[in-house]
Amino acid sequence: MRDDGPVPAPADLLPAARDLAPRMIETLRILVETESPSADVDACRACVDVAAREITNWLGTPARVIEHGGRPVLRWGPDRPAVLLLGHLDTVWPLGTLERLPWRIDGDQVRGPGVFDMKAGVVQAIAALALLGPRVGEHAAGLLLTTDEEIGSGTSRDLIEDAAGNARATLVFEPSIEGDLKSARKGTSWYVVEITGRAAHAGLDPERGINALVEAAALVGDCIGWADPAVGTTVNPTTARAGTTDNTIPDRAVVGIDARAWSAEEQHRVDTLVRSWGPAHPEADVAIIAGGINRPAMEESSGARLAALASECANALGLAPIGSRAVGGASDGNFTAALGVPTLDGLGAVGDGAHADHEWASAAAMPERAALTAAIIAAIHDGAQT
Repeated sequence: MRDDGPVPAPADLLPAARDLAPRMIETLRILVETESPSADVDACRACVDVAAREITNWLGTPARVIEHGGRPVLRWGPDRPAVLLLGHLDTVWPLGTLERLPWRIDGDQVRGPGVFDMKAGVVQAIAALALLGPRVGEHAAGLLLTTDEEIGSGTSRDLIEDAAGNARATLVFEPSIEGDLKSARKGTSWYVVEITGRAAHAGLDPERGINALVEAAALVGDCIGWADPAVGTTVNPTTARAGTTDNTIPDRAVVGIDARAWSAEEQHRVDTLVRSWGPAHPEADVAIIAGGINRPAMEESSGARLAALASECANALGLAPIGSRAVGGASDGNFTAALGVPTLDGLGAVGDGAHADHEWASAAAMPERAALTAAIIAAIHDGAQT
């Protein structure tokens, strides 16, 4: 990290970032080879420790590892920065995946579990801070990396919201979509609904039973009708379990429901429908045993100005034009956008295959994304509107 000095000019950022490319790839290899499935807290803790060491080496000032709700979290810079750089180190891949999907580089494609979602993005954020030097890096930006994003961020949500409390902008390092940034995301809700009936012998006295599976089938049919394609709201049954044996009227059924919407209004509409649904049989019971509105919608207005700023910065760097789009998936950026903090997502890897065996990230795009991030932070630091 350079000594204190002026913010680098855009023309200088890209060449400097490309000089860092070999180091970026090496840091990415280290992080990918430190497997970190969300469900394995000890593995996540090991990855956070490795990332903290790498960040300290890159930036010259120590990263901080804290425990929050029993999970490890990594922080660097101010706890409530002007620009919050947000990401996660957990992945969907179980321990041992490296044996089947080892780290490797095929031309421009870097491969390995978690490389696209989202360890390449983490490295790009680190490199961006290194490019800026301490005048901007330490005083304007702060980095927060969590370890429960892939399982809903139930533990880290309050920490994320607090970290964004003074922010002029949040930059999220989830992977891009075909190179485009993400200026809006659907809000997500999920539910696990339990229906309780009464067991009986399916042949001797089925009339004495209350068939929870039949009630669950009605719920599945009803919830599909709660979608509203005209405004992009989707409601989908995703899992179902019922019964113990083939000759017993099932006394219990459990249905999973996934709902996504572009607005808080639609999320609450669906939430009301789920919670007010009742079985046809008067003696059957229904209860939501888990779930609800998980991530609020990240509406288009939240990221529009930042997307325009990113486009301006890409042009100043001499990069190809960069687009932005709305996507159906959610991220931790949904939380900061719901607070009214301008939020831009998709600043992470260029590549493909999130959560899939063919996951890959572009090596050539990594320094370009680091330079772009640095330029955005510098512009905000110098007073650009967000």
